[in-house]
Amino acid sequence: MNKPQITIVVSQRERFSYTQASLESIYEHTQTPFSLIYVDGGSPSHIQHYLETQAQTRGFELIRTEHYLTPNQARNLGLQQVDSEYLVFIDNDVIVSAGWLDALLNCAQETTATVVCPLTCIGQPLGETIHLAGGEAHIVVESQTEGIKRRVHEKHYFVNRKVADVSEQLQRRQCEFAEFHCMLVRTEIFSKIGLLDEKLLSTREHIDFCLTVAMAGGMFYCEPASVVTYVPGLHWNLAELKFFMWRWSDAWEIASLEYFAQKWDLTFQDKYFKKRFKRMGHRRHQGFLKPFLNRLTFGLNPLWLEKIAISLERKLNYYISEPTVRNS
Repeated sequence: MNKPQITIVVSQRERFSYTQASLESIYEHTQTPFSLIYVDGGSPSHIQHYLETQAQTRGFELIRTEHYLTPNQARNLGLQQVDSEYLVFIDNDVIVSAGWLDALLNCAQETTATVVCPLTCIGQPLGETIHLAGGEAHIVVESQTEGIKRRVHEKHYFVNRKVADVSEQLQRRQCEFAEFHCMLVRTEIFSKIGLLDEKLLSTREHIDFCLTVAMAGGMFYCEPASVVTYVPGLHWNLAELKFFMWRWSDAWEIASLEYFAQKWDLTFQDKYFKKRFKRMGHRRHQGFLKPFLNRLTFGLNPLWLEKIAISLERKLNYYISEPTVRNS
């Protein structure tokens, strides 16, 4: 029996509760032969049991740690076990559609692309609202009176547009970046660039990877014939919330942004970083705190209460997460 050309590496993005729906969609909608490696970083016991049962039943490789993993730590654990020509990084909150992998592989083979991203949609109904259809990512070097300035240029194509409204414009195209929600990669590129950078704890991993691949001569394409949907949303239980708050901690984001700027010789005075510092913690506040306050106040959620709650939450989050940054 021939070895599959593709290995799918699944890792946890920000929650555990969508594990079953995501994994079952892969097995239901994938016709192309594949191997699968699932990286499970500290999931609660019922998810651990589900994955152990599925690994035995379906014959995939399960890598389990008893502690949480950063996204790049998890991907690297899977990557180091890959011996196929291609690999797919995919998060555990993504639902795939019929033919998704066929289309990615066809694009890679026909264009010789190093990285191929699908049309990535967001939320319910599946496949309706665009999150990413490729984009631009590169360093702009500008000459100024005080010297050379380097800044990041990042642009998402068709973000938040309805697929039905732009369907005629959604064609295979060369681009400059993909996101780790889902991407197909030629495995050979890692012999040139090494493993993913684990000093990026929670943000800018995809931009760092794409800039690195581009420097190594890699080429990117978006293939809208492949459609996947990233489905955000928390379940209100302690294990889910603990991982979510840890994953999107201020301490981790600050450390990641500082390292990213240092690595690529960028300045924090640039609006690219100012925007991210201004939005610090917004994932926690939008994903948990505001919904919690809405429940608590029966939908009233006065602005004064929200401001107080955000201030208190930030302090609590710092004390919870900052020690883990020091130990990373």
